Amino acid sequence: MQNEITARQKLLDENGNVANPGWCRRNLYDYNIENRSVNIMRLKEWDFYQISNGKIMVQLNLFNISLATCATFGFVDLKSGRKFDSMSIELFTPSKNRMNKNGDTNNYTAYSRGKTKIEFDVTDEGHHLKYEGVIKGKKVTAQFFCRRLPGQESITIATPFKEAGHFFYTNKINCLETSGCVTYNGEKFDFSPDNTYTVLDWGRGIWPHKNMWYWANGSTRIHNKIFGFELTWGFGDVSKATETALFYDGVCHKISNVYLEKDPESDGSWMKNWHFLSSDGRLDLVMTPFYDNYSNLMPLNLFGMKTHQVHGLWNGKVVLDNGEILEVKDMYAFCEKVHNKW
Repeated sequence: MQNEITARQKLLDENGNVANPGWCRRNLYDYNIENRSVNIMRLKEWDFYQISNGKIMVQLNLFNISLATCATFGFVDLKSGRKFDSMSIELFTPSKNRMNKNGDTNNYTAYSRGKTKIEFDVTDEGHHLKYEGVIKGKKVTAQFFCRRLPGQESITIATPFKEAGHFFYTNKINCLETSGCVTYNGEKFDFSPDNTYTVLDWGRGIWPHKNMWYWANGSTRIHNKIFGFELTWGFGDVSKATETALFYDGVCHKISNVYLEKDPESDGSWMKNWHFLSSDGRLDLVMTPFYDNYSNLMPLNLFGMKTHQVHGLWNGKVVLDNGEILEVKDMYAFCEKVHNKW
């Protein structure tokens, strides 16, 4: 069952559980985290932006996981594998630096520590992103404008876990045409709205120590209209709603659960074709990988996260709510599999 939320309501009930699990086209939940029943040190909040033109990827992230607040910048050349990144960390912040309560409305978030500054300014027109930091003694700056279509829909989902008081609450906003630049050590990298798109992963939650998820996302143009998809599974109880949707010309088209024909982790075939299918037959896509942005930040397999974020070209078809079939041809997008213990 896909429970669509169409009226504004509280996220958590009086016991700290998700009151009405479901999904919505705009974020209609009120983030009443004061109702939580789990220690605040388990609370995680973040605004994560990923910008890419299919050749270069930039990640800007501000998160407060109560144990720490971090502002991070990451640059990856998807063709050569060149990387550089920066992070500023402030420890033990359960009662400060709390994040905005709805990333789907106008909001302003800024954080500064030492030589690091990060700023996210969300307006009716789009998302204005700025970052300043230092990498190996050299200054790095980034500035982007991510344009949003008037009235653009996205997908928000409130997902419970079987453990009382645990939940995942997220809003994915993609299909954001983006312009901007990164400068570092005398180099300048320009990004054009002709081929650059951004996804916002806005997340809040309290969840079990050990978990896993798949996340796939991408944007492009088909028939001169912006098309994108959001596919997430493996995380929490999705019996009321799945975090799976297509977007076309600013409208969300909800689809059912998505799965892989074969899990690449089963035999280490990360760089072989990934075949994605939906149980309702409305999505049939194959990703041909060209880069695995692998990271293992789980020392001794005790704490942290291990990620295979695989980037590739996608081909196949999807079906919109009205039955229209869209052919997807050599679309750049990614899918990641993440193991967490944190």
